[in-house]
Formats: sequence, structure tokens, C-alpha cells
Amino acid sequence: MSAAPLGARPIRTAVVGLGWAARSIWLPRLSRHPAFTVNAAVDPDPASRAAVAADHAGTPLLAAVHDVDPAQADLAVVAVPNHLHCEIASSLLLKGVPVFLEKPVCLTSAEAEQLAEAERVGGARLLAGSAARHRADIGMLLASVAELGDVRHVELSWVRARGVPDAGGWFTRRRLSGGGALLDLGWHLFDIAAPLLGSADFAQVTGAVSGDFIAQAGARVSWRAEEEAGQSGRAASVPPDVEDTARAFLVTEDGISLSLHASWASHEELDVTRVRVDGSAGSATLRCTFGFSPNRLARPELTLTRDGGTRTVPVPEEPIGTEYDRQLDELSTRLRDPSGPGRAIEEVRRTIGAIERVYASARAARKTSQPTRA
Repeated sequence: MSAAPLGARPIRTAVVGLGWAARSIWLPRLSRHPAFTVNAAVDPDPASRAAVAADHAGTPLLAAVHDVDPAQADLAVVAVPNHLHCEIASSLLLKGVPVFLEKPVCLTSAEAEQLAEAERVGGARLLAGSAARHRADIGMLLASVAELGDVRHVELSWVRARGVPDAGGWFTRRRLSGGGALLDLGWHLFDIAAPLLGSADFAQVTGAVSGDFIAQAGARVSWRAEEEAGQSGRAASVPPDVEDTARAFLVTEDGISLSLHASWASHEELDVTRVRVDGSAGSATLRCTFGFSPNRLARPELTLTRDGGTRTVPVPEEPIGTEYDRQLDELSTRLRDPSGPGRAIEEVRRTIGAIERVYASARAARKTSQPTRA
């Protein structure tokens, strides 16, 4: 007997990678969402599988991704460490399993092309994580752009007071993470910029990175204490080799400029995300806090400025993490959308291409600033 079509039954979902993101974000939400059913949780680590078994009794547990049965999976939510994103997602796509892939979707442009080929050959859809776009305050900011005339400049900043993740673990090791704050937080910021910039490529890209805070114990993330404790034994022996701060300035081929500032740690008191859009007829500014940090602004603040006057736009308050619930609400529609194949990879190509160019600019600047030896 063939399975009922999507829409007539819950989406049978395999969660691949059972670390903090899966256990804190995806498994609880998938388990209570009526449109989904979790029929596989996959991780090679026995302790991770045991933790899921304790919190989600009855969930089928698998040790290897190749054990995921395409006939029993309508979707795979992939939340593995960064360096495994492309490998795991490609293997599932080639088997015909649609994949929802946590950011960063890939670490290089070459990996983006590998994912594109796997999507084409396997005939399964790649869907990219984009939680920030599903925030109510971001939605209101994007809606306000219609009042601003032609977009001239976009300012994007996500600066944490203290929030270096997994110090000494894979997050702070370039071989495993692909990069630091730029790849981690910056991917979200580029995702916000996408609907504001249109489809034009970046004609100019320059950037700089630094790591003044990354080795400081007081700069480490505080809201993942349990997982961090498990990493503490190796933190001292594996020095970090990624940036905690990145700054960049980019200009599109049609003349829209973008400034970006992403920091895992800083001198600031609170974790603050700032998005400002300057247009020919006005500007809009949003101050809020992305993510799960408790060290946040009390509420989001959105203002519109036109003709010398500034007004506050009321923004509804919502529980932390609501944007992830909205992503799930949209996923079933995206899976059935006939125009969906290839859509995610186009934005992925642009984002990773820009990130690669920022890193290249930062490397070139460091080489230029080093004194030459006689």
C-alpha cells in the first residue's frame, strides 16, 4: 500500500544530529506540531541518542544517516556540526529525501554546487533555515520598506555582549566550523538583507575580522551551560582559530550599499541586533535581540523617520523562539510548492559567495599590514 500524499498525513521527519539545536529547538517543536511526526532521530554518539530517548520516549533512534529509509521519510531536518552539513545533506538528497538544512547551509561555494547537484540528481528539495525572517518584528520592518522609496543602504548588526559558543570545541575551530561570527551570525544577517537587496550580485566587498574576546572565559555563551560544561575538558587544549567579530561593507551592482557587523562578544552590556534601512523617502530602524540569549533588550523597538519626524511603530511581543514555530508552519507548504526546487540554492550561492569575499578581503588586509623582512 502506498503512503498517503503530503497534506493528507503528518510529515514523517528524521532529525539528523542530536546536539543542542536538535534537542532544544527542533525535537520539542516537531513533537508538538500537528503537521509533523518524528519517526527517526539520528546521531552516531550513544550519549546523544540516550538523551533523546530520555526526553522523547518512543522516538526511533538510528546511529547512521545511511539507515534513514527514503520510503519512511518525507523530510530530514539536518542539525549536524557545520563541516558535516554538505556531506550529510547531499547524501540524503541523493537518496530522494528532502532536506531542511540549518545555517550555515554550506562552508564554501564548491559545497553550494555539490548541494545543487545533489538536489538535481536526487529530485528532492533542499530547504534552508531562515529563522530571523520569521520574526514578527522583522516582518513589520520589511513591510515598512514600501514607505521608504528606493532602498539606498542597509545596516545590519548583531552584537552579543558575551556569547562565544562552544569555546575549544568545533564552533571555534575553523576546520570544523568554516569560520567564526561572520559565518554563524552573519549568515542570519545576510538572510535578512536578501529581500531588501533584490537579485543583483555584489560588485564590491571589503571586510575585516578580529578575535579580541574569543579566548576569554567570561565571553563564553551562558544559555547553553549544560553543553558547554561537556566541552570544558578540551577547551584549554584546543586554541580557537576563528574570529569573534567581523565587519564588512558591500555594494551591489545596482548601487545599494550594505554594512554588516557580527560579534560573538563585545564591550556592550546587552545582546542587540540592529537593522536599519535607508531609502530615498525615509528610513526604518529596528532594535531587538535575535536568538535565545537571556541578556537581551526588554522588547523590540521599530521606528520610521520621514521629513524630519520619527514615529514609533508598535511591534507585538512574542515568546523567544516563536520564529522557529513559524518556520515549521511554512515548511509543509514549501515542500509542496512546485516552484521550490533550486530556489534555496540561489540565495545560498549569493550568501556564501559574499562571506568568502569578506574573509578574502580580511586576509589580504592582514598580509598588507604585516611588515616585510629585509
